[in-house]
Amino acid sequence: MDAVRVALLREVLAGTEWLGATRRFAGALRGSVVSHGGGLLLVGTEEYEPWHLAAHLVDEAAWSGTPELSPTLVRHAARTSDPAHLAVGLGRLSAARRGETLLVVSPAAPGAGLLERVHDARRAGATVLALESGDRELVAMAHEALTVPVDTDLDLDTVQHLVSAAAGENALPVPRGRRRFRDRLSRLADQLTSPPPTRW
Repeated sequence: MDAVRVALLREVLAGTEWLGATRRFAGALRGSVVSHGGGLLLVGTEEYEPWHLAAHLVDEAAWSGTPELSPTLVRHAARTSDPAHLAVGLGRLSAARRGETLLVVSPAAPGAGLLERVHDARRAGATVLALESGDRELVAMAHEALTVPVDTDLDLDTVQHLVSAAAGENALPVPRGRRRFRDRLSRLADQLTSPPPTRW
């Protein structure tokens, strides 16, 4: 999904909780990987590998100048004969340590084996984020979770597009709240004096 389609999707979703929820989750993802200098592990379930999200995060990492967003895709059926970037198996989760971020994408209940490895990664100090459909065990393990119920109008793939696009934004929107007059004036001056965005 390109930037124009993401923008149109955001217009359609204006006024719903999804824009704020995906931006908060993306902010947690970006904040975790940037503050630790990278170390993003991305894993799905045995039935669902998040190839698409991995590709979008690689693109967003390049476009935003934030290489920390580029993930290592951890696969359930990885083989040593696979190309290096596809040969990372579940054993990598057991080796996860403090400073690394584990993003779990689970459209259905994850198996006990995956949950055990996620638990081990968290216990070792990794930050755990989950994009999931309502699994209580996974949500309980996650430091941050975004639930996409199966009975909602949005599907998990669409939410992944919103999250990856928001994670790549160089300036995530500031939450609205009470700001001092001087802060608002300073922000306006910055907007008026900054060059227009480059269009490709």
